Amino acid sequence: MGTSQSSDGPGPGVPMVPPWTPAAPQDPAPQPPAGEAPDDTTDDGAQPGVPTAPLAAPPPVLPPSPIAPEKRFGGVRTSLGNFARSGDNHDLKRGLGHYVRNGYGGSNTATRRFGGTAQTAGTLGHAFSSTASGAADAPIDTASLAGRSTEEIATAIIEAVRPVDGTQDAEAERAAIHDAMSDLLGEFPDADLLNLSDEQRDFVIERFTAIDVARRFELDVGKHLLEKAATATVAMARLKQMRSYIKETVAASFRKLRDQGRTLSPGRIARVVQAALRETFEVFEGYEE
Repeated sequence: MGTSQSSDGPGPGVPMVPPWTPAAPQDPAPQPPAGEAPDDTTDDGAQPGVPTAPLAAPPPVLPPSPIAPEKRFGGVRTSLGNFARSGDNHDLKRGLGHYVRNGYGGSNTATRRFGGTAQTAGTLGHAFSSTASGAADAPIDTASLAGRSTEEIATAIIEAVRPVDGTQDAEAERAAIHDAMSDLLGEFPDADLLNLSDEQRDFVIERFTAIDVARRFELDVGKHLLEKAATATVAMARLKQMRSYIKETVAASFRKLRDQGRTLSPGRIARVVQAALRETFEVFEGYEE
């Protein structure tokens, strides 16, 4: 499963955040395992029937998306052309800086643009956790997958988490989920996709996030890198280098959040992923011109 890098990317005069992008990530509410009665307390620990503080206000309505200006990716393409020829990470970092600052108007808008990534990560995490625990709301029918191959199980997970909806985002996210599970099996060869440990689940979520950021970057501006590389072999090497760099930056963002006590626990995965994306784009935005 793959996504083409032949796209010319979004042009000027369109919303930087497409209208189908989720406004704010929402995590599925964790459910008790099958056969286990729900807790007699509310989510905040209060007893039923006892007055509680008012519920938190709903997320604020975000302002309309900025409209993309002319030559929004001009600086990115110049830097990527240099990177294609030199392989110097300094040129790549400049390209990523232009991508966030000019291509998406800064880290805030870039984070909004990746709202679907955060939401899909939350759904993916819920699918893994609920399936492993046997929760009543698990979206995966484990009985129907008995005896199936790993690839068939992976396909069933992708269909449950991110169905096709006709958008390029769905195509890219589905491919990123597939690649993240492939990387998981490379790291943990004995992993059972229907019964992942917390460590394995977190690995998939973090890897999915990094792969999806890299795929969006490639879809938006990757064609220029391919065109400016001296040979197809060099082009593939530069893409691998770029993907690795983005993966390392995203991983560092997750580590920073973990050090702050923000872990990928069920019920808040989407929000933690959104925070990691924001941290990543702030790093990119800070790269010098």
